[in-house]
Amino acid sequence: MSFVAVRQTALAALRQYAVARLAFTRARCAGSVVLAFALTLGLVLAAAVDAAFSPAAAQSFTYNPRPPKPPPPRVANDNQMLVQATEVDYDYNSSRVSAVGNVQLFYNGTSVEADKVIYDQKTKRLHAEGNIRMTDADGKITYANSLDLSDNYRDGFVDSLRVETEDQTRMAATRADRSNGNYTVFENGVYTACAPCKDNPKKPPLWQVKGARIIHDQTEKMLYFENAQLEFFGVPLAYIPYFSTPDPTVKRKSGFLMPGFSQTAGYGFGVDIPYYWAIAPDYDATFTPRITSKQGVLLQTEFRQRLSNGTYQVRLYGIDQLNRNAFAGQPGDRQFRGGLDTKGQFAINDKWVWGWDGILLSDYTFLSDYRLAQYRDPFNSFMSLPTEAISQLYLTGVGSRSFFDVRAMHYLSFSGNQQTVPVVYPVLDYSNVLNHPVFGGEFSYKTNFVNLTREQAVFDPITQTANTAGLCTALSADPRARLPTQCLLRATPGTYTRLTAQAEWRRSYTDPYGQIWTPFAILRADAINANVSAQPGVGNFLQTGDTQALRLMPTIGLEYRYPFINVQPWGTTTIEPIAQVIIRPNESYAGKLPNEDAQSLVYDASNLFSVDKFSGYDRVEGGGRANVGVQATTQFDRGGTINVLFGQSYQLFGLNSFAVQDMNNTGIGSGLDKRASDYVARVDYSPNRTYTFSMRSRFDQQTLNVQRFEAEAKANFDRWSMALTYGNYAADPAIGYLNRREGILGSGSVKVAPNWVLTGAARWDLAANKINQYVIGAGYVDDCFVLAANYVTSYNYTAGATPPVLSHAYMLQIGLRTLATSSTNGAGGGLQ
Repeated sequence: MSFVAVRQTALAALRQYAVARLAFTRARCAGSVVLAFALTLGLVLAAAVDAAFSPAAAQSFTYNPRPPKPPPPRVANDNQMLVQATEVDYDYNSSRVSAVGNVQLFYNGTSVEADKVIYDQKTKRLHAEGNIRMTDADGKITYANSLDLSDNYRDGFVDSLRVETEDQTRMAATRADRSNGNYTVFENGVYTACAPCKDNPKKPPLWQVKGARIIHDQTEKMLYFENAQLEFFGVPLAYIPYFSTPDPTVKRKSGFLMPGFSQTAGYGFGVDIPYYWAIAPDYDATFTPRITSKQGVLLQTEFRQRLSNGTYQVRLYGIDQLNRNAFAGQPGDRQFRGGLDTKGQFAINDKWVWGWDGILLSDYTFLSDYRLAQYRDPFNSFMSLPTEAISQLYLTGVGSRSFFDVRAMHYLSFSGNQQTVPVVYPVLDYSNVLNHPVFGGEFSYKTNFVNLTREQAVFDPITQTANTAGLCTALSADPRARLPTQCLLRATPGTYTRLTAQAEWRRSYTDPYGQIWTPFAILRADAINANVSAQPGVGNFLQTGDTQALRLMPTIGLEYRYPFINVQPWGTTTIEPIAQVIIRPNESYAGKLPNEDAQSLVYDASNLFSVDKFSGYDRVEGGGRANVGVQATTQFDRGGTINVLFGQSYQLFGLNSFAVQDMNNTGIGSGLDKRASDYVARVDYSPNRTYTFSMRSRFDQQTLNVQRFEAEAKANFDRWSMALTYGNYAADPAIGYLNRREGILGSGSVKVAPNWVLTGAARWDLAANKINQYVIGAGYVDDCFVLAANYVTSYNYTAGATPPVLSHAYMLQIGLRTLATSSTNGAGGGLQ
């Protein structure tokens, strides 16, 4: 319908309304007046809403993500509009049509509210005034005191403008002028992503950006700020002559991101200047040159793509070093340094995924020297940095009661010991539990296959003499000095292949007396081929050359539980004696084969009733054994819950696998290497949701001396939380711990204000009576701003009178939601 036709229709309707003796009076009615004239008003105002002004938005931050909101349903564009008003007037002399009093217009999903709306037929302008509120179909709300638009719906101005978008960003201006149907100029504009103060809405927000002029280009979807200043709590802190950012409707937009700052001794001070390139809807890239004070420019590029079934990314690094002497005597002493890092994962269907991780470097210290990618740890407790990077290709499937994973792996050592890390191709794990019973019980099976290759053996000293003289580390050491009494063989040189298959059946039933009986049967088979290289000293631990072995381990057993329940007015107590009897032959080839994945063994209450207490497949527990204990649980009506477990393990007959010395003394000194094991105990107490206490211990079965003791207490309140852990570990010479270790680790955080949090942690070595590590941090988080700072200090003590070596690191992060985030980090060491 043309504008002339609409106007004629409106005039005809109004004349008919006048004939009815209601046209020239101020008809005060509360109902709806549906007029053709209202269609004209609606079309013009709908165009105004379509030209609604959006505040700036850069890339969204990961620190304050907002869940995506489903798009509102589209309203059919049927050109039908509903108009509600208290009064409707027509002035023949001035050719003006007015709707006055609580005017509401609804058109194509858009609503407009105002105190008064006037259409001037002579000037062909639409004017609205008084408490204007326009809400478009996307949820964007525009407030104004007055609004004026031409009848071509393109040009106009809005005074005292305020805009609120769906993602909670806000903009205000004293005046906004619109031209060419595309450009909007905000005079004295203010932008923020912070919500106004509920108690005092006129109070300045936490941060806001003020601009003498803010230009919105709807075609480019960009906002340009001129003579802008950044304010915190109304106080100007930074002046920016010019900057631009995408408007909030844009989720991805090419442009510069906030810079980052770093500092190390090797390259000095560095400034990262990232540029984001939104190449296409499904892929993008970030170019991040780092300008350093000592080494020139480090180029970094990251490419990302999302496909219909997965994503992948590729990172490239490169630098032509200006001062290679800064890394003299180190792997970084070279002209060009660089690397490649990539990862990806894709779904085959709802149960299967495949993917990869890959890394390639010019030298193994490149990532650590420049603190890049995988090496850069986000300042976790005590800044434990990774020692290796992994390249792998994998396939994983997960069913309702089954799991499959196969992968080929190559490790890159950050310490330069590349010949000592293995290449694993492949390693396979598969497990499944049948969904139907077998002989009335549950039947499961699992398989593990591994093939790994290593070039050089790894020896660890376990005596002070071996450590001081370097008997276990120097390549030129006399192989006769690399003895099991001096060293451990941590890693075997050569090729090692093992295939393990295991089937298990178990069934539980309860007799009339309430006793729970669980018989079980396990059959395990291992096929092993070990080609051990005859390097110096290896023959003292293992047979070198090619060795094939077939290891069978049939197992039958019975577990017995008899819970006694006592109910009292103050609570309920359950006491449950537990006994487990296991019958099986001796472990074949005990201590004579490589042990790669079963080197860690901690005997405590958590694995007291494990049928096989070894942590991996390379060792298998053999011989008859009985595990006995008692468990008690009390549920207080008003005092929380306490659980206690106490028990012991007995070697009944045959060879005790834990008493057999292998290449790394797994099991020796564990408390299981004798006929009657050490006692183990556990106590967990939770009086309420605020406090939790736990204790784990192992006592010598003859002297009751503490071999291992850990106690932990946690408290969580509304404003603060804390955790305190005490550890006391007896000397374990068999694996190189010559002295008792004792220490306290404490950590805590306190919410000092609604949005402020202070954190801290420290570790105190009680044996040395020194604090060897601590970290302090502070952070501010709300709906629009993040500030975080961490400082980590670590003391490394050495024998003798040498002062401790101090290393420290810091990280500072500032983020403004929808605008920018910036971080600064640095590290130092060698201070005494």
